This record gives sequence, structure tokens and C-alpha cells, in this order.
Amino acid sequence: MTYNTTMRNTFRSLLIVFITSFISVTGMAQNNGFEVIRSLEIMNEIYENLEKYYVDDLNSGSMSKAAIDAMLKDLDPYTVYYHETEIEDYQLMTTGQYGGIGALIRKVDDYTYITEPYEGKPAQVAGLRAGDKIISIDGKDMKDKPSSEVSTALKGPKGKELEIEVERPNGDTKKFKFTRDEIKLPDVPYSGLMDNNVGYIKLNSFTRTAHQEVLGAYTDLKAEGMEKLILDLRGNGGGLLIEAVKIVNMFIPKNEVVVTTKARVAEENRKYTTMSNPVDLDIPVIVLIDEGSASASEIVAGSLQDYDRAVIVGTTSFGKGLVQRTYDLSYGSKMKLTIAKYYTPSGRCVQRLEYYDRAEGDRPEEVPDSLLQIFHTKNGREVIDGRGIEPDADVEPNEFSRLTAVLYGQNFVFDFATDYYYRNLENAPSEDFDLPEAEYKKFKEYVLEQDFTYSTASEERLKKMKETAEEEGFYEDMKDEYDALLKKVVPSKERDLEKFKKEIMQLIENDIVSRYHYQRGRSIHAFKDDVFMQRAMEIFKSSDEYNTILGN
Repeated sequence: MTYNTTMRNTFRSLLIVFITSFISVTGMAQNNGFEVIRSLEIMNEIYENLEKYYVDDLNSGSMSKAAIDAMLKDLDPYTVYYHETEIEDYQLMTTGQYGGIGALIRKVDDYTYITEPYEGKPAQVAGLRAGDKIISIDGKDMKDKPSSEVSTALKGPKGKELEIEVERPNGDTKKFKFTRDEIKLPDVPYSGLMDNNVGYIKLNSFTRTAHQEVLGAYTDLKAEGMEKLILDLRGNGGGLLIEAVKIVNMFIPKNEVVVTTKARVAEENRKYTTMSNPVDLDIPVIVLIDEGSASASEIVAGSLQDYDRAVIVGTTSFGKGLVQRTYDLSYGSKMKLTIAKYYTPSGRCVQRLEYYDRAEGDRPEEVPDSLLQIFHTKNGREVIDGRGIEPDADVEPNEFSRLTAVLYGQNFVFDFATDYYYRNLENAPSEDFDLPEAEYKKFKEYVLEQDFTYSTASEERLKKMKETAEEEGFYEDMKDEYDALLKKVVPSKERDLEKFKKEIMQLIENDIVSRYHYQRGRSIHAFKDDVFMQRAMEIFKSSDEYNTILGN
């Protein structure tokens, strides 16, 4: 592209007209308006000079994307620009839908593998299995390709055919031809009736069908005899605010405030109230949350907590009290922009981090304790802002050992589950499968043949203590004791495979169950050792504890 004086002046004139109009509409101060005009004109001149004089040809598209991303980086991580090539990712986020084969994939060394086909979707129906190495897609070699590129190759319009060549663990290669479909990731991957007529609904996301799926699951469970409900929002990062309002509306009366938004622009100050008659005002409800529960999940948990309508069980949530809106831009692109903060019915904002007022490159800091405020639920219980949603009943989650994390992260568990599956094709285990001791022995033998290292937290802390002791001149006096203690905490694969046997077996069992029963089976199997669920069931067993927590 070649710039000339006429084009440059035309652009500048249009820019000034746009900014002047923007100032008059928004009421922006004149001095701030001048700064906007000044900054945009300088940006235009820099781009013009690069285009005219830079030594090499410029990739204008990627350069402008990088500039926009850098500009937005100093704001918050939720204000983002979607290039036209990323619109499919945006649609997946808001609708849970995409055109593809329906399978999870993972990069391992040089290739990407199928890790879990979705039950009933093209990948599973065609015969693809967890553990299949993707060799080529439509004849294109996938070796050394990043998983994002493999994912893009697998996706496409509904009805379009593709061919995938895979290599099975035994070395056999197979080609699969099938047709892409519209894949809808369920907001509710599993629901079911537990012991003592306790219903369970797992909600993974807040896309446009979240309320519809929760209501459907609730109706089915009620027909089966449900008397109490556990709504699981763990790991749910949020989504559409209006879907959260509709779900809260199932359990509280019409015309009650669920969430309030407050913004710099007055017209974005809104109150979202329940619009319909509730489904059930009386059923006891427990909501499970953890540090992965954010945004819309926190609206649901916070609103039900403020109305003393549910007991919140788990760990403190993420703390995202920011509201986003998406705006259409030119050439098929979009911008998702943080426009407001939201407040639960008691008046608290759960936002934990301050993103804007920080030095360049600094990490965002938590809202200082001195600025935290106390609010009150309907029954007068104290709750605070600025720290996410704090549960009414805390749970101490099980944390994996370093060894277990390495075994899972380096795919030893995945590979063993694949091997087990091929050895037991005709002998599918149930969802509550327990790994036989003989199989764990095989796993140990397999792991001990592998070349990997790990450290323990105790070992790392001891070594730091040694450094401090050396600086202070105490190390020589304690050397013998230090060496003896270090021997006890230095990793021993054989020792630790027994020490952490229970948690390792849980992961192996869960991965094996998913080979036969997919996501539903994974959910059911996980209940066995789920301390969150155990705590919820304890509370439900005692109506006194449930009512005492809520202040009834």
C-alpha cells in the first residue's frame, strides 16, 4: 500500500470527526479528548512511516493484532480483541458449539493424540479411541504441528468430510473417513440421583443453554424423587450473566434483585431481577465452589448465599467481579470489553484483583484488607467483598504429591490406561471400578523403567535452609543432621509409589473408566473420593447443621 497526502489528510479529517463525535456523545473532558486525538494521530503516523520506509515487507495484519493486544494488556485479561480468524473460538466460548469431530486432544512429544472422544459424536462413532496418534489430516502430515494447528485442521463446517490417519498403540495405522458435525459441549455433562434422594447437577459453563439444561436436569431428577439438590460449580469459569440470573430465579421469588452492575458510563448501571415465578422455593440446596469458580458462577453462589437460599461448600472462589460486553468491529472482528463491576444482592463486589492502577509490568495486587467491607445476608450473616465468594462450609481439598503430578503430567497414567484398555476390550469395568493390586504392580514396574526426575517440597526447603545456614556460618555444625534428614526427603520412586499409592490409583481408575464410559463415567467414578461431595452429604444428613449454617 502507498500513502499519499490526500489519503493521509482524509484519514486525519475522518479521525478528528470521529473523536469529536465520540467526545460529544460520551461527555469526555476536552483535555482527555485532545489526548485521544493526539495519540491516535501519532499511531497513524508511525504506521504510515513503517509501511513506507521499513527495510522489509511488513505483515500488516499480524503487526496490527500485536499492537492491539499490547494496548489492551495494561487493562484487564478479559478485555480482548478477536481477529476474524478467531471468531470460532469466540463462538465456542459463548455458545459451546463448533463444527468438528468431538474429541479432546493433547500434544505429546512430536504428535498430537486423541485423549477422549465425546460419546455419540463423530470421532467416537467413527471408531477413534483415546491413545490414537494423529499422523495426518486430509493427507497433511501432523508431525511437529502444534496442537492448536491440529485442532484447526479438525474443525470445519458441519457436513464437510475429512480423513484422519492414526497410529494405534500396537503400531497399526488406520484411516477414518467421516463427516464433521455441529458439536455442542453440554453445559450439564452429568446429573443424577445420589443416596438419600439427593440430586446432583454438574454445571460446566454458562452458555446460552445453561439455564435450559439445568432446568431439564432438575425436572428429571424431581420426577425420580429428588428431595435435596447439589449444584456443582467447581471449575466453572462463568459465561453469560443472564443465564446466571435465570438459574438463581429457579430458587428465589419473582422481582428479587440478583445482581447489579455499576459502570463509568451511566447507561450501563443496571439491576437484573428475577423475571419468572420460581421452580422451587423449598428444596434444600448446596452449591459446590472452588478457586476455579468465577464470574457467573460467583453470581449464582453469591446471590443464593445472600438470600440464605443455599449453603455454599468448598473453597474460596476466584474473585472475578467484572462484566464484559462484546462489540462488533469491522471486517468480521470483535472486541470483548469490560464495561462494569457487578454486585451481589447484599451490595458486595467479589473482584479480588486490581488490574488498572499498577506500574507497567507489575502483577495485579489483591484489594487491600483495609478496604474490605462487611455486608450481611438476608438472615444477618456476615459476608465480605473483595475476596470472591467465601464458602459457608470449608473443605480441605486433596492435593497431589509431586510424584503423582509428574506421573499425570508426563502421560504415564494416560499411557497405562490406554494399555489397560487394549488388554480389556471385551471386559469393560463399571463406573465404580477399583484397580486390582496386580494391575498397580504392573503400573509400578512400567513407571520404574521410565527416565524422569522430580523433587519434593521438603527437599527444596531443606536445600534453602542449607544455603541460609552456610551464609550464617552454622552449616558445618549441623552437617551430619542435615545429611541424615535430606536422605529421608530425597525422592525415591519405589518408596513414593507405595507412599502415594491411593491417590495414584484414583487417577488411573478414573482414566480407565473414561475409556469405556466417557465423561459421564468419569464424573460418577470421581464421587468415590470427592471430599467436597462427602462434606455436602454430611450437611444434608443433618437438617440442624444445614439450617444453623443459614441462620434459619
